[in-house]
Amino acid sequence: MDTPRADRRGYTLIELLLVMVALGLLATVVYVTWEAILPRTKLNTAVRELAATLQETRSDAVSRGVAFTVEYAFEDNEEHPRGYRVVTPFRAGGAGGLAADDEDRLALAWKRLPENIEFQSITIDGQLHTKGLVVVRFDPRGSASDHNIVLVQKPYENTYTVEVQALTGFIHMQAGEFVRQIPKDSDFD
Repeated sequence: MDTPRADRRGYTLIELLLVMVALGLLATVVYVTWEAILPRTKLNTAVRELAATLQETRSDAVSRGVAFTVEYAFEDNEEHPRGYRVVTPFRAGGAGGLAADDEDRLALAWKRLPENIEFQSITIDGQLHTKGLVVVRFDPRGSASDHNIVLVQKPYENTYTVEVQALTGFIHMQAGEFVRQIPKDSDFD
């Protein structure tokens, strides 16, 4: 005895295959979109962590009334990783007090840049640096070495600029490469 088609329950093999193909296409689109979003998130996190360290260093210099420095390292080597660290004005070794010489200053741990994120360039007081170790200063009155840090994410070539203004020590973040234009006299007319 054959039962009428309306009484059959379930799905046909073709219907199941069509649903699986549709889910596969949807998963591919979601994966590609996620791959496009995730790298920029990693770069944004690295930029925010660097900016937070710079802001904290400026605050420490102002609140303690002494100059702090930040060191940036473009490359990994035996002495340091590719990243940055804060050097305090205090004596290393827990002896207390201010260090008499730069060699005696307490240097905090290096903060390594995430994988595939590098310093593309650091411009300090108009001078461009692309390798080696560079040092900037945060003064007790809130000012700082005028500098721009350009971070790049390989292989996507996403860039972000962290700007530290000289007179105020304020920190700004800009997507892409940013260079503040020097004001002209005509700007104030």
